[in-house]
Amino acid sequence: MGINYRLATLEDAEVLLQLTLKAYEPIRKLNIKFPAATADLQLVKENITKHSCYVLENDGVIVATVSIRKFEEVTDLPCVWWFAVDPAYKKQGFGSKILRYVEEAILRDQLKAPAVALGTSDQHPWLIPMYERNGYERFYEQDYGESGKGVFLRKILLPELFREETKVQAGDSR
Repeated sequence: MGINYRLATLEDAEVLLQLTLKAYEPIRKLNIKFPAATADLQLVKENITKHSCYVLENDGVIVATVSIRKFEEVTDLPCVWWFAVDPAYKKQGFGSKILRYVEEAILRDQLKAPAVALGTSDQHPWLIPMYERNGYERFYEQDYGESGKGVFLRKILLPELFREETKVQAGDSR
């Protein structure tokens, strides 16, 4: 069977909930308030129906997921979020594979998006360096007080179409 990429369906919701809760356990331990970290079945179903939620299946088993959505209050770029890999399949390249698939096959090749963005927390010890190693660079931060800063990163996908963004909340730093 091998690897298969596809859009999630509502029939995948329970599997995605279990995968997400396992994958986001370290986030909960760090007390970072990502919605996916404390998701319930209803939130998973909303993600599937409101956003483009992709899954990577390995031999018919869903092992990773990532969604595409907009954060219009921050950027006009499409954003990846709710990125999760089942811990039983970590360190096997599935996270990189699904992220690259969505960046290249969907955002760059189908949607012709000049760049992609994502948001994370400055309180997370390894996510920002991981994204930077994968070609992302910081472009915006939002202070959440005691909860730390939200850090937005972007990756240019089509340099010939990319232009500096103008949509960033007033008063916040880039």
